[in-house]
Amino acid sequence: MKKFGNSRYLGLYLLAPAGIFVLVFFLAPVLLTGVFGFTNMSTATGISGGAYLVSDNSMLNLKSRHAEDDLAEQLSQKVYTIDAEGLAAALEAGGEAAAIAELEARFLGETFTSRRDIETVIKALNNRPARTRDIKIISAHFEHSVVNIRYQTQEELLNAVAEFGITLNEAQAEALIDVAFTGWRFTTQNFKIMTSLPATRKTMINTLFYVFTTLALFNVGFALVLAMSTHYMPSGTAGFFRMVWLLPRITPPVLYVLMWKWLAWDAGFLSVILEPLGFEPRNWLLDTPANAWTFIILINGLVGASLGMLIFSSAIKAIPAALFHASEVDGASRWQQIWHIILPQLRWPILFITSYQTLSLLTSFEYILLATGGGPGGATEVWALTTYLKALSSYGGSLQYGYGAALSLVLVVIGISLSLIYLKFFNFTDMTAKPKID
Repeated sequence: MKKFGNSRYLGLYLLAPAGIFVLVFFLAPVLLTGVFGFTNMSTATGISGGAYLVSDNSMLNLKSRHAEDDLAEQLSQKVYTIDAEGLAAALEAGGEAAAIAELEARFLGETFTSRRDIETVIKALNNRPARTRDIKIISAHFEHSVVNIRYQTQEELLNAVAEFGITLNEAQAEALIDVAFTGWRFTTQNFKIMTSLPATRKTMINTLFYVFTTLALFNVGFALVLAMSTHYMPSGTAGFFRMVWLLPRITPPVLYVLMWKWLAWDAGFLSVILEPLGFEPRNWLLDTPANAWTFIILINGLVGASLGMLIFSSAIKAIPAALFHASEVDGASRWQQIWHIILPQLRWPILFITSYQTLSLLTSFEYILLATGGGPGGATEVWALTTYLKALSSYGGSLQYGYGAALSLVLVVIGISLSLIYLKFFNFTDMTAKPKID
């Protein structure tokens, strides 16, 4: 009890729930994303292990990847063996009892290499079925193959192949296991595919353009303008304008983007006011890549500027008023106050907003998805949107979890690299150094 009462450990006890929350909901997903980025995990493989299936695709891979053409040919064969299981299944499926009993008495255990051969035998029975359809029903239940049958373990697969009459050497067994496995495996193939696709370079350029343009023009630049403009206004007027600029941030994204679409649609506000001036009505949002990017940056920028405005306004408010009064006595203009008093005092807030908003923009895609869907023609598709489309959004296709995780891992590396560059650019060491005068 004395130990738990020690104030030295009180902070650890209080922070423990938050630490667990961070570990479970932040660090663990990040680490798993890094791990999954080196796998071929998809909806085709599943996320928990996998079975073994000899399919048509498996046999194509046997030929192309392992040069096992003869083995692929043997695996594709079917044989017809009259056994107890097949007889019971044929009887249950409606086969004539007399014909099945005669097959059991005369041919039990015999194997035929083709369906035509076994149907010829059935037709020659004394109690042969009267209809061709009944003959086919019976013969179908004696078919044996290793194709399109799921085996849960390697041993089950290899035993089935051996029972089928195919003898494998060690190299053939390894090749078959490799092509038949339907689960995920560790691989660097995601990054090879990523670097080989022509669209990757375009998506990266789109991302860098989107992040730095929105950041410079709005999230930092326009936010500074708003903060400094409202600083010189009366407090009531300044509060009103700050409240107005918060509206985009508190508006639900779907409604917010819908308002922009109403503005840009071919029957929207822009077309209505520009048509009398000689401009043909058109969808300004998706008409050209330049128009699409203009709207994307405006849509995201007006949301991002509000956070910077609040942070910068608070920081300016914390600057001692005596500095402004003294500068006015010395005849300093507003611009001189901004350059020599306000901006030097905002190094910390600017560093924070720049780093935070860079990471936010790198990973944000919801406004782009709602506004343009990455169009026209992929012109506004950014890295985070590609990640979402590959890993979590597919119409009739396979969701590529591993490839999406690899794309996310690239964003993590870019985000960390840019953060380190910002720390160096803003001279973080000097900002955190111990003051020379206490």
